[in-house]
Amino acid sequence: CETCSKEAAKYRCPRCMKYSCSLLCVKKHKLVLSCNGVRDKTAFVSVNEFTDLNLLSDYRFLEDVGRAADAAARHCIVHSPATKRLLYCLRNKARGCNIELRTLPVGFTKRRENSTTFNSMENKFYWHLKLVFPHCHAEYTLKGVPDDKTLADILKPYIDPVESDPVVCQRLKIYTASPRSDVRILMKIENRSRNSIRYNELDASRSLLDNLKGKVIIEYPTLFVVLKTLKNDMVVLGQDGSEPAEHSDSESSSLSSVEEGEIRDSS
Repeated sequence: CETCSKEAAKYRCPRCMKYSCSLLCVKKHKLVLSCNGVRDKTAFVSVNEFTDLNLLSDYRFLEDVGRAADAAARHCIVHSPATKRLLYCLRNKARGCNIELRTLPVGFTKRRENSTTFNSMENKFYWHLKLVFPHCHAEYTLKGVPDDKTLADILKPYIDPVESDPVVCQRLKIYTASPRSDVRILMKIENRSRNSIRYNELDASRSLLDNLKGKVIIEYPTLFVVLKTLKNDMVVLGQDGSEPAEHSDSESSSLSSVEEGEIRDSS
């Protein structure tokens, strides 16, 4: 058992492949690793390990996606004039701020959970925002984040040793114990191939709006908070968009699978 290291393992988690000996250890590993225990249908499988079962799984996954897309296309909200006007307004306002905002079909998870709005009176976006702390396997969703708020202020309730919530601080202690200069905020660059994932580094001292300018956003921003000494598997492009002189070709499998699942999940 990889949780208690005492008993012989009887179960294996379909998602993270951790071995457990009992229901208590299963629940504990889910809590510690924030694992939902559901098999990741989009996880990478090498050609050497690809079997007929993987092929069948992919076939059924595509069938599920097709059914979900068809059901979404028939949904009355898709053809609602109010919905179309709202999405058009959001994309148009974002374009005016030099942000390319793209929306997904109704059946997609990110489309359903997106709560981003634009306040015409204040001429301001209130973003739906997701923070990912990969070194602690933690994710947090924020709603109604004003676009003039700096990234440093957004992160204070999570990694600031004084202002953060004690429970959150304990879970993210690797971040709270590190100097602020070691904390980096990255955002994945969209429209790149699966085997060429790259990130832009954002400026914590600038506002959310300033950091999003010139970027492509699919539904809402997802920010990865990493430590400088532990981000070797995440390739960051330079300020001019060029590739770094030296970098590792291996990508973070955990981050890649999460991102792939977000884009392809239509259940």
